[in-house]
Amino acid sequence: MNKKLLFLLLTCSALSLSAKVKIDSLLFIWNNSTIHDTTRLEALQKVAWDGYLFTNPDSTFYYSQKIIDFATLKGNKKYIATGWNIQGASFSAKGDYYTAIKYYEKSLEINEEINDKERIAAALGNLGIVYKNLGDLQKALEYYQRSLKINQELQNRKGVAKVLNNIGILYKTQEEYNLALEYYTKALQINKEDDNKVETSNLLNAIGNISLFKKDTSEAFRYYQEALEIQESTGDKRGTALTLINIGNIHNFRKEYDTALELFNKSLIIRTELNDKKGMAMSLGSIGSVYSSIGQTKMAISYFQKSLSISNEIGLLEQVKISSEFLYKNYRLEGNTSKALESYETYITLRDSLQNNDIQKELIKQQYQSKADSIKVKREMQDAIALAEQSKKDALNQKESERKSFLIWLGAIGSVVGVFFTIFIFNKLRLVRQQKGIIENQKHEVEEKNKEITDSIKYAKRIQKAILPPDKIIKKHLPDSFILYKPKDIVAGDFYWMENVGNKTLFAAADCTGHGVPGAMVSVVCNNGLNRSVREHGLTDPGMILDKTREIVISEFEKSEEEVKDGMDIALCSLENNTLKFAGANNPIWMVRNDEIIETKANKQPIGKFDKQMPFTTHEFEIMKGDIIYIFSDGLVDQFGGDKGKKFKATAFRELILSIKDKTMDQQKLQIDEVFEAWKGDIEQIDDVCVIGVRF
Repeated sequence: MNKKLLFLLLTCSALSLSAKVKIDSLLFIWNNSTIHDTTRLEALQKVAWDGYLFTNPDSTFYYSQKIIDFATLKGNKKYIATGWNIQGASFSAKGDYYTAIKYYEKSLEINEEINDKERIAAALGNLGIVYKNLGDLQKALEYYQRSLKINQELQNRKGVAKVLNNIGILYKTQEEYNLALEYYTKALQINKEDDNKVETSNLLNAIGNISLFKKDTSEAFRYYQEALEIQESTGDKRGTALTLINIGNIHNFRKEYDTALELFNKSLIIRTELNDKKGMAMSLGSIGSVYSSIGQTKMAISYFQKSLSISNEIGLLEQVKISSEFLYKNYRLEGNTSKALESYETYITLRDSLQNNDIQKELIKQQYQSKADSIKVKREMQDAIALAEQSKKDALNQKESERKSFLIWLGAIGSVVGVFFTIFIFNKLRLVRQQKGIIENQKHEVEEKNKEITDSIKYAKRIQKAILPPDKIIKKHLPDSFILYKPKDIVAGDFYWMENVGNKTLFAAADCTGHGVPGAMVSVVCNNGLNRSVREHGLTDPGMILDKTREIVISEFEKSEEEVKDGMDIALCSLENNTLKFAGANNPIWMVRNDEIIETKANKQPIGKFDKQMPFTTHEFEIMKGDIIYIFSDGLVDQFGGDKGKKFKATAFRELILSIKDKTMDQQKLQIDEVFEAWKGDIEQIDDVCVIGVRF
């Protein structure tokens, strides 16, 4: 073994012993019942997180369960949530992302219950990471944005930097390198200012990766080298292993194979000592790629087989795909066509199915099996034909005196073999047809189910449309107005509402929790709450209507056996002659008067469960001729787009409103819609949009 590698291995062993001593010290604190409960829980948290998360996730789960049990006994909800969060991380570390989601959501629910905003933001960020790993980038971005908003409100610089980094990773996944670099740079600046060396080195690596993707190896090397110096000075072994791989990739790209191999092997030793199986699989793959590049196919195959074995063990599908592709290429170079075909089929199956749902994956698996059976039948047919040909040649070499008897014998055997061979082929073909039929039936069933679901949602749209006020009613009571309504999905969580009571016209723009089918279901409950507040309880004052609606909505959701915290944000107006009254739950009202926008803010509370509930405030205005008011949900201002993929934001919306204030209301609606679509571009709409404008 190389002396440098031996020294590194011995150093890692010493560090491992040091880590064990640290864990034992923490467990001593945990087991000492005379120490304060919080101190004991903090010690066990460090054991679960720092001690085992990346080396033995099962041990992490074990110790985090102890945290949950003890915290439950003591009624400490903060640490119950912490335990669920660590358990989510343990499953995420193993690549079991669906189970991780379940535990992260449990942690989020408790943190929301105790209104621990910092931990709410952390849980949202963790969910974003998991959905990114699952390939659901839109959902990941939604969670990241929610987390970022809370961290910014809390002025939690560390949390803000972490989310910015995660958004950068997401854009890098989409190969939007300039956007990724923008978010990485913002996060790097915060971490450098706060002297957060670990995150600084991670971001230097990330920016180096962007440079490498752009084939600027000198710039990439500079970032990686700066990261490595920080990691070695702080003893960050995990970070060091990653950076060694990155620098090795540059040498590999430059065809400096000996240096690349040395760096990859150093990384492998560190990751083996850490028992970082994901890292081990990737390091083994990197070593295999070098041997593949220099034509040592046997060595390449050996390392990729090891990488494949670990990747299959922990469910690291992306690395399984990479290893299978390289194995296919190297087996083909060796002339091992059967192994090459097997690896190629695995690669193709994973390449095409990584983004699919479970049903699609199962169909592909069955299709793959049918294809494999067909190929096997063909191979067996070829072998049988080859065997028959060889038998024929052997027969021609027999003595002439034995020719007749041999031919008779061969004919008899051939007939028997033919019969059995025909039966064999028939059975195989029948099996393939059966499997093909199963696949086609399942595909048909999936299509039928999808059609049923889509039809149901379309019918739900009809129901939801029925609760919205008709255009003719709106124009009757608000003749010079517009409503821009753009659901994200077929049905929406946003809705607009109107009720006429005597000389008063009540109207609102509402934004319920979520969008799509869940949001639409909440909107029905909230719409009903508004109707009952006015029709049953005779209320016309906006603040009092919102108070009663909140009471009704909470009452409806409390009927569930499970706690439901859904609700809505809303801007509600009452118009009588020249008097306008307004009350809002989180959503404001804008009034354009004399070339400026006057904003009246809403109460910072939703219609739904909230820790510090207070009566909603009713604001009253005297309307002047030419005034225009706007109420809206947050879907428009929160939409990502433009050249840099940023939010539209309220500032841009204000500028747009002022630029079109002199146009007719119909023209304003068209202009706002056009600007929204142009801003959004190819980026998916992230939320429902509802904007109401009224000119007096």
